[in-house]
Amino acid sequence: MTVLLLALLAGAVVGLALGGLGGGGSVLAVPALIYLAGFGAAEATTASLIIVTLTSLTALAGHTRDGNVAWRTGLLFAGAGIVPAVLAGAAAGRLPQAVLTLAFALVAAGAALRMLRPARTVTTGEVRPVKAGAAGAGLGAVTGFLGVGGGFLAVPALVGVLRLPMRRAVGTSLLVIVINSLAALAARAGSGLQLDWAVVAPFTAAAILGAWDGKRQAKKLAGPTLQRVFAYLLLAVALLMLVDTFV
Repeated sequence: MTVLLLALLAGAVVGLALGGLGGGGSVLAVPALIYLAGFGAAEATTASLIIVTLTSLTALAGHTRDGNVAWRTGLLFAGAGIVPAVLAGAAAGRLPQAVLTLAFALVAAGAALRMLRPARTVTTGEVRPVKAGAAGAGLGAVTGFLGVGGGFLAVPALVGVLRLPMRRAVGTSLLVIVINSLAALAARAGSGLQLDWAVVAPFTAAAILGAWDGKRQAKKLAGPTLQRVFAYLLLAVALLMLVDTFV
């Protein structure tokens, strides 16, 4: 019963992050499944992909109704990152886990600090295809190398590099997450992993409900405030990963 309650609580937090901030799902779900539910690393990452995919699809529907999804930009962004992610993931398998963790934390902190800088003029239109593709390829390489990412790094890239407003970046990030997560799940098909659905199912249900509430709460915040909240979340995750690995 304790594990079930923890799964429900963790799922709600993951949903709030995805629905309101457009990212952070995998970064929050994987540690929760490992430390709270006792999953192994392989089971946790696979379960996280299922949870994040279904939750992101739900949140994406709501952001689509509000007109906060830049479809052309998102499709170009996600599509350009698939091959670099696969190649970088293969290279990452040859490095010590501590090195990958340190790199992940530094990238997260760097993305957060960039988002905390004074905002420059942004555009509400679609960006140029070449620019979206280049940014997506770069993000795909980084996230493939580090093992997680998705919206966690997509939002800073969409805001800082492609100059999308924060709310539009949040909605577009969910599209990127869905595509990346489905690609990762397809790559893991047939792995033979046995998941504890008594934990995964309620975790997912709570995340979906949390995503709706996260989207509703995000509407009450100004764009710059939402951006700062996301940046501080990234900094907190980076610090926790460093402490867990090296202390």
